[in-house]
Amino acid sequence: MLRCIAIDDEDLALELMEDYISKVPYLQLVATCDDPLDAIGIIQEKQIDLVFLDIQMPGLNGLQLIESLSNNPMCILVTAYSQYALDGFNLNVVDYLVKPVPFDRFLKACNKARGLYQLKHKATETSKEEKLDYFFINADYSHVKITYADILWVEGLKDYIKIHLGNNARPVVARISMKNIEELLPSSKFLRIQKSYIVSKAHITAVKKTSVFIGSTELSIGENYKDSVLAFLGRKGE
Repeated sequence: MLRCIAIDDEDLALELMEDYISKVPYLQLVATCDDPLDAIGIIQEKQIDLVFLDIQMPGLNGLQLIESLSNNPMCILVTAYSQYALDGFNLNVVDYLVKPVPFDRFLKACNKARGLYQLKHKATETSKEEKLDYFFINADYSHVKITYADILWVEGLKDYIKIHLGNNARPVVARISMKNIEELLPSSKFLRIQKSYIVSKAHITAVKKTSVFIGSTELSIGENYKDSVLAFLGRKGE
């Protein structure tokens, strides 16, 4: 079950969210709230997994509320304003729904949140138990098994990633953020070298000042990740 809260300053919008949530069997509505400041306390105290959130509200808008949260629950924005979509995705929201929201579109967003939740908690459970050398990811309408040792590098493409594998000429494409896939990959085996690239340490064949090589493939190093690459090479602070 995903514990959720709906936040909107319009009563009719809250009633619709409450009705929609009641129809989704894996959602548990903990609270509805018309005041974003009151909602912050509920989110912090009630172990909320998923927030359905309007943007334009008095006192504190939805984007500001997301930025204020320290426990980082998943958020789905539900708003009448489409122009905030980019801002929302920059804050790693699960989805962006524009009112009036049809139920099938609402359910699609909920399924996406559920998939991310399961993916994250599977990784957590694995770390607590015997460490496995693989994980499963949703791709091509199925759960695809990915072995850590087979991964050459991961490439970020907006809302998607490509997992390049040594045993497969065709990369695996999945709808997941780089942040979430990075959480799945053990830092002892993988290194993020740029906003759009995570590479396997075992498959790095050469490192230049501004790039990393995986075999004959050259991948550029982002300015913000140079220190991480230097640390990997054992040359901190150069």
